[in-house]
Amino acid sequence: MKIAVGIIGMLLGLVSMLQSCAVATGGSITSNHDLAGAGSVGVFVGLLFFVGGAFAFGLPLVSGIIFVVGSLFAFIAASAFTDMKIWAFADLILAAMAFFAWRTAPRGRIGSATGGNTK
Repeated sequence: MKIAVGIIGMLLGLVSMLQSCAVATGGSITSNHDLAGAGSVGVFVGLLFFVGGAFAFGLPLVSGIIFVVGSLFAFIAASAFTDMKIWAFADLILAAMAFFAWRTAPRGRIGSATGGNTK
């Protein structure tokens, strides 16, 4: 599941960064400062998607925390840029997946390197 979270997180990060960059540029062109600001926050959320996806391969708990933080920022920006609600819920889903990947990951056992008895 860690691989799925990583790949999906990085792909959604790229897509959300592209969309948010277009929204920020459109907001700047039309002098809509709220939309331009929300687009800038969206670019940051996309970066958090990407970083969370990268951490999912080795540290899924850290990845889940990053996804939750990204979701909070996305909900804040959703008042001016309504598509951010979709990215916020996607962040929460990926955070849950990363948490369950962390919970089901096999733990290292003491004594396995020295040939000790492991149960």
